[in-house]
Amino acid sequence: MSAAQRFLPHYTVADYQAWQGDWELWQGIPVSMTPSPFGPHQRIAKNLVFEIESQIRKQHCRANVLYEIDWIICDDTVVRPDVVVVCGDVPEKHIEGPPALIAEIQSGSTAIRDREAKRDLYEQNGVRIYLLVDPDQNTVEAYQRTPTGQWAHEAINDRINFSICDHCELQIERDLLFR
Repeated sequence: MSAAQRFLPHYTVADYQAWQGDWELWQGIPVSMTPSPFGPHQRIAKNLVFEIESQIRKQHCRANVLYEIDWIICDDTVVRPDVVVVCGDVPEKHIEGPPALIAEIQSGSTAIRDREAKRDLYEQNGVRIYLLVDPDQNTVEAYQRTPTGQWAHEAINDRINFSICDHCELQIERDLLFR
């Protein structure tokens, strides 16, 4: 640790909850969020929520699709993913346990965060499936837990099949997200 790092403030969830504006908190360090997303980002998020929600309803799964909700990982780390799937009931306030699925729709200003920092954070904190969607390239990448607990990376060319929340089998077609 450098000498300067020892003197950086270290914030907690209590501090975070008092702030104005849009922030995330990564291991005690405030990270400003980008302004509200543009049209393509919103369209993809809507399509993803629709596809997952409709399949969850058809199969009567005990899961809920949420968007832009805080996940308090620990006392000094809070993130707000674009789309999450939680098993069971909708939380009263925020998510406190690892979601079954997280999707981030990246932009030029969030690509490195989503591709590196958040990917690592989600892997370390028990997220089962992480989808990384790139609206500029019309690509979807998936990180899924293997039976050994490791994450396997896959570029989605056609569709992805995965299981969430008590063996609810879902399938997402890549092209439906970008229509």
